[in-house]
Amino acid sequence: MKNNHQEPLKKGGFTFKRFFVAHDKSPMQVTTDSCLLGAWAPIEHNPQKILDIGTGCGVIALMLAQRLAHNTCQIDAIDINADAVKQCQENSMHAGLTSVKTQQADINKFDPTMKASYDLIVTNPPYFEPAVDCRNSQRQLARYTESLNFGQLIDSVKRLLKQDGLFCLVLPFQMTDQFICLCKANQLFLQQELYVRYNANKNFSLSLLAFSLANNCQVLSEQLCMRDDDGRYSSEFRQLLNDFYLFRK
Repeated sequence: MKNNHQEPLKKGGFTFKRFFVAHDKSPMQVTTDSCLLGAWAPIEHNPQKILDIGTGCGVIALMLAQRLAHNTCQIDAIDINADAVKQCQENSMHAGLTSVKTQQADINKFDPTMKASYDLIVTNPPYFEPAVDCRNSQRQLARYTESLNFGQLIDSVKRLLKQDGLFCLVLPFQMTDQFICLCKANQLFLQQELYVRYNANKNFSLSLLAFSLANNCQVLSEQLCMRDDDGRYSSEFRQLLNDFYLFRK
């Protein structure tokens, strides 16, 4: 007789197919934004050394570690917040993903000897301009551009990215053009883009972008609708997250 009993999902985090990501101590929790980036970031160039800027609970780093489990790679997951770093470290240890190395660091002061070291740099960056204070000062630091503005981020990427490497991030859709122009002015050129909308009746809400130091003429542009008309996850969304999400049948 089949046992259809399912274990209850753990609290204080997010349960993926192959690991659990606790986020109760990190200012930044698991979000759809981060999950999309972790599943989408291009790895066809077989990155050996990866940097996750502002890793939070480590969800993007862990997803990349799973995708690259067959490779020998090192993922440096850094964050300015000590609690986030500790939680990321615990999550990677419990998941058995030893390629993730955590470190407390400010990207603006990150090891100057690491010039042009990374094949892939990823981030879900802070993007709210400081206006109304968050209830939690740590969350404010994680989510407001006063802690890391776009100019500082681009400068750091240019210093740390290999000539043939990729820089990937997720942004609110309305900030896309501004960020692409800023990157272009700093000789970082768009290679791939994925525009995401919640459903067919909504405007685009997110942009996933990949840049390189090489100015290729052709940009691979795609779109993703997360949910069908009936409210269920779309087949495209399921396909992208299939190795990670526990989708209901």
